[in-house]
Amino acid sequence: MGHNHQHQNHQQHAKESRIRLAFFLNVVFAILEITGGVFTNSVSIISNAVHDLGDSISLGMAWYFQRLSGRDRDNHFSFGYKRFSVLGAFINSLVLLTGSILVIIIAIPRIFHPQHIHAKGMFFLALAGIIVNGIAAIRLKKGNSLNEKVISLHLVEDVLGWTAVLIVGIVMNFYPLPLLDPLLSILITIYILWNVWKNLKSTLRIFLQAIPETKQMADIEKQLLSIQEVTGVHDLHVWSMDGIYHVLTVHVTVAGNLTLEHTKQLKQDIRAKMEGLGIEHTTVEIEHQDEVCGLTDC
Repeated sequence: MGHNHQHQNHQQHAKESRIRLAFFLNVVFAILEITGGVFTNSVSIISNAVHDLGDSISLGMAWYFQRLSGRDRDNHFSFGYKRFSVLGAFINSLVLLTGSILVIIIAIPRIFHPQHIHAKGMFFLALAGIIVNGIAAIRLKKGNSLNEKVISLHLVEDVLGWTAVLIVGIVMNFYPLPLLDPLLSILITIYILWNVWKNLKSTLRIFLQAIPETKQMADIEKQLLSIQEVTGVHDLHVWSMDGIYHVLTVHVTVAGNLTLEHTKQLKQDIRAKMEGLGIEHTTVEIEHQDEVCGLTDC
């Protein structure tokens, strides 16, 4: 038992260590990017800097939430601290949204009035961006937690963005085409905004307690009615705490009088069915056919 506890602590520490390293790499480089973007007069670098700043915030919150994830429910949060990760995603989306709008405001006038770009500085910053984000992505790829996997994919996207900046930097070293810089900046920003929109949409669905996108009420009801003792299902509610941990409450109607042991077994069967559908927390209210439900939405 003690060995397992030590092993879990070691795994938790390793996860935190990987996220911490990626956080510090990104936050330091984001500051260098902003400085470099101003020095090279490149809005595509500044747009990547905004993206990396958003990643830094994501990593900082992921690091913090990785520490929080070990905490169980308490007197303040009866479901535990899972939804804090959703709050983090919402804050990060707002940061990226604000930064992206500012980049577009800077980039659009440059399409009509291109400015001189320091192509060599752009090339070396892009090269550094690929190396820094690549190291962070490889480091996090070793982890198996959702936080690590999601952030690793995010960092791979950054590597691709910097690769595009690198290619433009190489081209501009040979051909003076300053128009490429704001065009690339707008393309990167549109891509960021598309992902921000998807994240905001998913986040708001969770906050508004919508039915998880991967769940179908008809399938859940069908599984419940497939249990021999169940004759009816009502007041069925399904929502998600963080997009992964799903919760269900339901009233089921049964025929005849069940013994206490039979009732306990029925609840276990229902929970097992729901676990098979990826629902981790199920609350069941059992009613008889002649019983009147006291809820207004039954």
